[in-house]
Amino acid sequence: MKQSDIFRDNAENCLQLAERSEGQPAYNRYSRMADAWTALAKEQDWLDGEVPPVTTRIRQKLDA
Repeated sequence: MKQSDIFRDNAENCLQLAERSEGQPAYNRYSRMADAWTALAKEQDWLDGEVPPVTTRIRQKLDA
């Protein structure tokens, strides 16, 4: 199993905990943790070369 898949599983677990949580603070905490695990998974995919780096666009001056 890839490291990014493990991170995504952790994110899914956090989302399940958020759904079962009692109270808004706990829900928010688990939701933020899920977001963090998802971000780590995306970064790991990039580090593994599965996702290309972000391309930047150069703005061109328009001659009007």
